[in-house]
Amino acid sequence: MTKQQISQEHLSRRLLRKTLNGPGVSFALFWIGTLVICAVFAPFLANSMPLMMSKEGEISFPILRYLRTEDVAVLAAFFTIILLWVIPIKFKFRVNLALVVAVLAAVVVLANLYLKPPQLVIYDNFRTAAYTEVDWRVMPPIPYAPQDYLRSYGGTGLEAPLAAEADQQARIHLMGTEENGADVLSRMIHASRIALSIGIVATSISMILGIIIGGFMGYFSGIVDMLGMRLVEIFEAIPTLFLLLTFVAFFGSSLYMMMVIIGVTSWSGYARYIRAEFLKLRRQDYVQAAVAAGLPLRSILFRHMLPNGVAPLLVAASFGVASAILAEATLSFLGLGLVDDPSWGQMLNQSVTSANFNWWMAVFPGGAIFLTVFAYTLIGEAFRDAIDPNLSRAAGVQ
Repeated sequence: MTKQQISQEHLSRRLLRKTLNGPGVSFALFWIGTLVICAVFAPFLANSMPLMMSKEGEISFPILRYLRTEDVAVLAAFFTIILLWVIPIKFKFRVNLALVVAVLAAVVVLANLYLKPPQLVIYDNFRTAAYTEVDWRVMPPIPYAPQDYLRSYGGTGLEAPLAAEADQQARIHLMGTEENGADVLSRMIHASRIALSIGIVATSISMILGIIIGGFMGYFSGIVDMLGMRLVEIFEAIPTLFLLLTFVAFFGSSLYMMMVIIGVTSWSGYARYIRAEFLKLRRQDYVQAAVAAGLPLRSILFRHMLPNGVAPLLVAASFGVASAILAEATLSFLGLGLVDDPSWGQMLNQSVTSANFNWWMAVFPGGAIFLTVFAYTLIGEAFRDAIDPNLSRAAGVQ
């Protein structure tokens, strides 16, 4: 390991330690970690079908027949990341990223080939004798699926938390039910997957575009920088929310479309950060040495310059994830978000659509949106304080 690599490693550890010592970061990481667990294991935490059961001595796993490709892909990505984290052999970041992408691609291909879940799931069937009169069964902690509207219980609709506890069927809903009768806690758990995925994927798209365009602008400057800044100004003038509304009106709501639109319209801020850093770094001795050695442009930009200028970008990324989550929640609150899948903004909308104010439909989804955005903001603030030498000196003087 070279001296530069050792110094870079020590700098990374120091920044990580300062970030973790920031105010509220422990709470932020705990909340985001809880959301990650909910998003990854949502089908096993909240579902109407048994996880495992035994009937006439035969053990079966009904839930496995209904797993979708995205369920398996999320599980594979999660366990691959955990495995790469705990194994003693440490690879470079790009190698780890390539391994995760390769595993994810392979799992998606195999899942599409071999997984054939039923297109229509009738959740009332899981409350019939075929699934209840068994030797034993293990149900999820929340025994209601997010699309289970409890038709078998008769007329269900908006019910406050624990209001159905005295029901003869002994239904218990810790966070109440929504307007169609589905359990709110179940929908909250499954909606965490949408909130995290749209934030992370949209921000990743923005960062990739911003790094490439901003890197070329900062390295070449001159005419390239001038044309790039005009392009940045054009995209900064595009209102993301109105563009989302337009696409939804013409093409319908789609999670992937939201990710792409938010990502494509939000890269200009990242490009500005990278441009500013590269304008400072391109005259550094190690960059000039790399140019003199005849290294390819890709290596100079993304292997030598980017690691030294990426810190401010990571601060902006934490705020970008929060902004993407807010954009999706706003669209869903307006009734133009996802239709089939649960969303926090969609549930928040139901608090004001009926004649009465349904407090539980405002408190729980609204609280989740607030805490998630607040958590990412705390992490961004702490990381910004860690990399800003002026703030560090000011704290030392105090």
